[in-house]
Amino acid sequence: MLTGDGFPLAVQVSGRADGPVLLLLSGQANSHDWWTGLREPFEDRFRVVTFDFRGTGGSRGPVGDWSTPWFADDAAAVIQAHGDSAVVYGTSMGGRVAQHLAARHPALVDRLILACTSPGGGHAHERTPEVRKLLADARVRTLRELFYTDDWAGHSHLFGDPTMTAEESRAHLRASNRHDAWDVLPLITAPTLVLHGTDDRMVPSANAPLLAKRIPGAVLHLHDGGRHGFFDEFTVDIQPVIDDFLGE
Repeated sequence: MLTGDGFPLAVQVSGRADGPVLLLLSGQANSHDWWTGLREPFEDRFRVVTFDFRGTGGSRGPVGDWSTPWFADDAAAVIQAHGDSAVVYGTSMGGRVAQHLAARHPALVDRLILACTSPGGGHAHERTPEVRKLLADARVRTLRELFYTDDWAGHSHLFGDPTMTAEESRAHLRASNRHDAWDVLPLITAPTLVLHGTDDRMVPSANAPLLAKRIPGAVLHLHDGGRHGFFDEFTVDIQPVIDDFLGE
């Protein structure tokens, strides 16, 4: 599909054609592949929709001064192309995008799930210089340590889109780093579930209570021992929490 400014977005749809829409928003510098193995548990109930953020996957075009509000408006266009509204589940940078989406387009968001994410800005708890140095290395071994516990032995789809150019990657990093939704979080009206792993060093878990207190009526769930990819590693434990929230 084309956005209002003519940028081509690659959109993927699976699950029940007649089901309510569930929009899944991936992390920074990742395409919809982020959700491989994670979208399937929703497909018996929902029309599951993902899209590639600008600069990832099949969504390629001129690189702009992208931001999380910009990506949020893209997400709003995707929802409107597939239904009247959606349940929105955003992880990491996708959670930052989801915050602006729910605040800017409240009629489009029925329920909101935010995982391993941050409000950004001056109130956020930032990663340590040590972690920043590890991420600058960006080896798979380093990412495994930040995303998963030592007990994990699976295959991950969370380590970035290898087709991105350096310019596209920098644009994503800028968008994530500049995120600040603090002032608009109280505007969110959708019932909200905040999820986080207690051992997340990429986005410290101290951000989760900030979000839960700032968003009216939000519910907080912390997974003990989970790192940044806790929603993948511990999906057997996290999926029932999400299902209970969506079934309320």
